[in-house]
Amino acid sequence: MAGDPNAERIVKLSTNAFSSLGTTPAVASAARAIIDQPSSSLLREILASLDDSKAEDVVTIDLAGKTQIADAMVIATGRSNVHVGAIADRLIKACKSAGAGVPKVEGLPQCDWVLVDVGDVIVHIFRPETRQFYNLEKMWGGDRPRELRLV
Repeated sequence: MAGDPNAERIVKLSTNAFSSLGTTPAVASAARAIIDQPSSSLLREILASLDDSKAEDVVTIDLAGKTQIADAMVIATGRSNVHVGAIADRLIKACKSAGAGVPKVEGLPQCDWVLVDVGDVIVHIFRPETRQFYNLEKMWGGDRPRELRLV
């Protein structure tokens, strides 16, 4: 993580996001551990792109030990179909410019739920109603935005 200009920005964003949810330092530490994984530079680029696109309620779920399809899953919300599409377009361009190749994309024409598969990281971008309905955070064991699990 040393020497990467986006690394401190993402850690700070993650820590601030977790702090605003009223969570413990342990949760912020877990977020930092996810960012430090082998696919971390790609994950940092994705999180920076989502932040630049004003994506809301961004959650990163560590998939290590849960599945081999990816190292991390990122779930974000756009305010409308147009916003979801704009977030996805910007994310696709960021992945290409980061050297991750052309990601596989599903759902872009409708922009209700866009899935961007970047290989080691899978990104889901939802409209708020769709995100609430599918509730992927619960399925994959992550905390839902503004609702923390008690352990």
